[in-house]
Amino acid sequence: MKMASSITIPRRLPLLLVADNVLLPGSSMRIPVRSMKNMNMVKSRLLGRNTLSSTVIGVIPKQESTEDDDGEISGLHSIGTAAVVVQITGTNWPRPAYTLLVTGLCRFKVDKLLQESPYPVATVTQLDKLGTDDKGNVSGDEELITLAEHFREQASKLVEMLDVSIPVVAKLKRMLESLPSQHLPDVCAAIVKASYTEKLQVLDAIDLTDRFNKALPLLVRQIEGLKLLQKARKDGKVEIITRKESNKSINMRQLFQKLNTPTQDEDGEENEDVEESQDMEQKIKECKMSDIAYKAAMKELKRLKKMPQHMPEHAMIRNYLELMTELPWSKCTKDALDIIQARKDMDVDHYGLDKLKKRVLEYLAVRQLKNSLKGPILCFVGAPGVGKTSLGKSISSTLGREFHRIALGGVSDQSDIRGHRRTYIGSMPGRIIQGLKTVGVNNPVFLFDEIDKLSRGPHGDPAAALLEVLDPEQNHSFVDHYLNVPFDLSQVLFIATANNMSTIPPALLDRMEVIQIPGYTEEEKIHIAVRHLIPKQLQEHGLTEEKLQIPADTVKIIVSNYTREAGVRKLERRLAAICRAVAVRVAEGISKTKHEKLESLEENRKEMLNNNSLSEIDSNTASALAHPPEMPIVIDDAALEDILGPPVYDIETKDRLQQPGVAIGLAWTAMGGEIMFVEASRVENTEREGKLTLTGQLGDVMKESANLALNWVRANSKKLHLKLDGDIFNCTDIHIHFPAGAVGKDGPSAGVTITTVLVSLFSGKCVRNDTAMTGEITLRGLVLPVGGIKEKVLAAHRAGINRIILPKRNEKDLHEIPDNIRRDISFIFASQLGDVLNAAFNDGFPALNVPVITDSKL
Repeated sequence: MKMASSITIPRRLPLLLVADNVLLPGSSMRIPVRSMKNMNMVKSRLLGRNTLSSTVIGVIPKQESTEDDDGEISGLHSIGTAAVVVQITGTNWPRPAYTLLVTGLCRFKVDKLLQESPYPVATVTQLDKLGTDDKGNVSGDEELITLAEHFREQASKLVEMLDVSIPVVAKLKRMLESLPSQHLPDVCAAIVKASYTEKLQVLDAIDLTDRFNKALPLLVRQIEGLKLLQKARKDGKVEIITRKESNKSINMRQLFQKLNTPTQDEDGEENEDVEESQDMEQKIKECKMSDIAYKAAMKELKRLKKMPQHMPEHAMIRNYLELMTELPWSKCTKDALDIIQARKDMDVDHYGLDKLKKRVLEYLAVRQLKNSLKGPILCFVGAPGVGKTSLGKSISSTLGREFHRIALGGVSDQSDIRGHRRTYIGSMPGRIIQGLKTVGVNNPVFLFDEIDKLSRGPHGDPAAALLEVLDPEQNHSFVDHYLNVPFDLSQVLFIATANNMSTIPPALLDRMEVIQIPGYTEEEKIHIAVRHLIPKQLQEHGLTEEKLQIPADTVKIIVSNYTREAGVRKLERRLAAICRAVAVRVAEGISKTKHEKLESLEENRKEMLNNNSLSEIDSNTASALAHPPEMPIVIDDAALEDILGPPVYDIETKDRLQQPGVAIGLAWTAMGGEIMFVEASRVENTEREGKLTLTGQLGDVMKESANLALNWVRANSKKLHLKLDGDIFNCTDIHIHFPAGAVGKDGPSAGVTITTVLVSLFSGKCVRNDTAMTGEITLRGLVLPVGGIKEKVLAAHRAGINRIILPKRNEKDLHEIPDNIRRDISFIFASQLGDVLNAAFNDGFPALNVPVITDSKL
């Protein structure tokens, strides 16, 4: 590329002030715009105009670092460089910020400063010619020609010492071959490492000979530095890493600065790195990890040895190896296989729960016969407060294993289970691997709490990630995304807890052994309160049995009148309220006794002079303070009502069943069993056809059961001897209501209850007030079995009901009910709706006992 020799710069130039840097002709530089004067020049001159002459500016160095000073201009150098603005980059938000890419053209001298605000403008005199005729500049002086040739030889020597495979070096070599001699000093001084003062001297050298003499020492110094670096490289003292990236340009000045940096003695740091690598290698060998994990760890260790510490990946690899060495690949605890002692320990911790204790003892028995037994996958399903989480802790202590709890409620990211891949910043292993690192053994007891509360989110389904974890055939090679090597989970005893199985995915539920934990009976709650809850609350409130006594009869009143739940959490809160009230009473009594005794002691001290008598008084006072005369406080019915208030729950079945159209149904909920009053009413309507209204936030299945019941009553109205004028629907609105409308209800088990309510409504008979019922019905009047029998029976027993109508095919479920409850309740088993109605009403319906032959296969 050639430029015409007649090109001249404008006489008036806007000045761009640059601190601590020098732009030489023929070189390019990026200049950030920071000061207000430079910003005004960019906006007004460069961005406000689009002519070629407007892109020519004067870049002038300041002798001091006062670029950000927007006051009076001072410290301007007399000689600057005329430059063309090649590129402007930056943004106007949140505040203006620009960077200019400029290329130097020639030197100029500042003649006069015309203006200082809003940006400086000066008249200048061009000092260099922009011609390309090399011979015209140096042909008149033999000394200058010799100096120029020597300078070009040194420049070529410098380029030959560099790696020509780097694109920018190859470009520099081609440029030096065709570059005019008068531009050599400026270009070479710009790319070698030089100080601000040295570059300023080259800029001030207007005479070409003087310019060669100023730039040549800088070039020779750079060559000598490269020679020393190459020698050190041959001796193995330093390693040069070059980037061979053809798509990225490299700043030559930065490259020379790196090459010219003197080597430092880093033997101490190197020795420290070697010791760290040796320690890590020793830890990897001592872990006794699997072959696949060992190979992966050694591969990462080799990468770590070759990687400088300042690289971000160095810390990532070190953290990965530290995790690998901290995992319990071969560490395990020895199980306590004494079955008799295990039975005693579980009986001490929990009352009842025979089915669950039996399953744990079976596992211990098999472990005695076979050591390589895989850990079972258990799932405890029950209402809140029945002790599912505490059971997991009790099992771990019984087996002598470590315990770790993982709360899954609200988890919606599969990375919580499988971990993140190490390609992401801030990646970490999943909660299973973290739990194994915490407990330090490979056979702990893991409790997945609230597994039914998992939810699917935008980052995957955690329930799907648990399929591999909770499968005994797959978890022996569980792969966490962070580890990326298999880890054996087959020896881990996994226990999951849930309140409702319906929200657990079927594939996940199929992998677990479900153990139902039903609600406690009244007798069981009394035993739990006396053996566990009362001693616990006394200890937490600083009380003893000498200060507070809660008899079993009082506990029974609390259970029946102040709590109605499947678990014992509300019972524990009621006992805590009693302890707090007694603690206030005890504290007030101690304070009162203390003041009285201190006053009496002060009077006796004045009267008595005998030290023995005084000691006797002190001992009596201490005894009175420790045991006030009104202790212990015994909680009876009156004290219970003073502390807890009037009873919360009353037996109201007799009052609510004194009119037709009301019956008691039994329902299962996640909180345990509940009794449910079903009410029906009819309204005569002569203006339009009657309709059926259902209220109580019912589901589709329950609505269908109501339609089934109504159609069955319509079809059998003659056998029931119902006094109806024509069809039931003619001019009659029927309304069926399920109380507690804020709670959603669904399921087929209310079919027999709805049928009984409708028959009671239209016959005018009242349902027996001591009877509750449950069961699904068909259109032909058959009664089908339902689930949750034990929870429903316990709910009826809590409500004081002593007769329950159950489907005939649910008779097998009574073995789960305690004997004392079976003695208190009379069970009637029905296979058809006729059996239900005859048992629900005192007089019954004899006509329904006639067998009806149907074609149904049910």
